[in-house]
Amino acid sequence: MNDWINLSALWQIVVVGLLAGAGLPALFAVGLRALSLPGAGGAAGTTRAGADDDDRVVGGSPLGLAVAVLCFAVVLAAVGWGIYLIVAAT
Repeated sequence: MNDWINLSALWQIVVVGLLAGAGLPALFAVGLRALSLPGAGGAAGTTRAGADDDDRVVGGSPLGLAVAVLCFAVVLAAVGWGIYLIVAAT
């Protein structure tokens, strides 16, 4: 171990930085992709005959909606935990 560089702390910073810096946006992207999963009526973004007045916001897959809600909840919890850590430190 060097007196100038604490390698243990450096690896902890790298891991947390990768998880928060790349992991949370990637998880958010997975949640958005899960919202566009096709349901039983066809692919997302396509119109079926007589379905022009369809006002659904999401694709229609219950599994996709559940995965999206889980991903968004994890991201929201991580953001809330980060805000808590900043506020509690003052």
